[in-house]
Amino acid sequence: MGLNNRYEFVLLFDVKDGNPNGDPDAGNLPRIDAETGMGLVTDVCLKRKVRNFVQMTQTDNPTRKIFVREKAILNNMIDESHEQEGVKEKTKGDKTEAARKWMCENYYDIRTFGAVMSTGKNAGQVRGPIQMTFSRSIDPIVASEHSITRMAVTTTQEAEKQDGENRTMGRKFTVPYGLYRCHGFISAHLAKQTGFDEGDLELFWQSLLQMFDHDRSASRGEMSTRGLYLFKHSTELGNAPATILLDRVNVTRNDEDVVARKFTDYKVDINESDWPEGVEIIRMLG
Repeated sequence: MGLNNRYEFVLLFDVKDGNPNGDPDAGNLPRIDAETGMGLVTDVCLKRKVRNFVQMTQTDNPTRKIFVREKAILNNMIDESHEQEGVKEKTKGDKTEAARKWMCENYYDIRTFGAVMSTGKNAGQVRGPIQMTFSRSIDPIVASEHSITRMAVTTTQEAEKQDGENRTMGRKFTVPYGLYRCHGFISAHLAKQTGFDEGDLELFWQSLLQMFDHDRSASRGEMSTRGLYLFKHSTELGNAPATILLDRVNVTRNDEDVVARKFTDYKVDINESDWPEGVEIIRMLG
């Protein structure tokens, strides 16, 4: 069943003593807005976690495969679409459209986030119904640098150069604590074009709620989803501007004089006065 409603959502997640999204061009330092000091997490980072969750939980569902995954050869999968019955016998223009449709039907992340599939045998481009912003921390973050040691070396030559204990030094960067906020937008019209349906939407919500629980690593510390607030419109086009709805979710500190080190140092309020007609607020978490 296709989508008949427009959605916006606010996602809150936090990190404790970890690096939520390192910047490879800056020595893997936590991403930061240089002018304000606010921490940043890219949309690509969160989409990766959604993809990993779907790939882990939907292994037996042939219509929920993941296109952009680790060690995948994208052109091979695009070429595969041209060999399907109902695709290979078509002429050039119709073949591209048929291949695009087949890819949407079989790959969850394509019909969710979209994809460019013209790098191999052309399967066109897909504009996904779900778009997410960069996540931004509520308060400025501090990147802590830690020296770490390793008791082993990687090569015999490295060992021969060392005197005394067999140690090598390294660096690790963490954020002591940060609460991040992400905005998301779901288009019912684009969902109909890609075949994204209510079942796919439920899986997406489940992914946002549980993705951090299955993405643990020493470098990421403790990361958790803390809030998920949905704005469901009664129509496909929507009943109110997205910015007005998103601004109704306010996250503030309980005590500005206390350095935030846990989620309970914040409070989340939703302004429900003069609520727009035709919009429903759904608190999935928080």
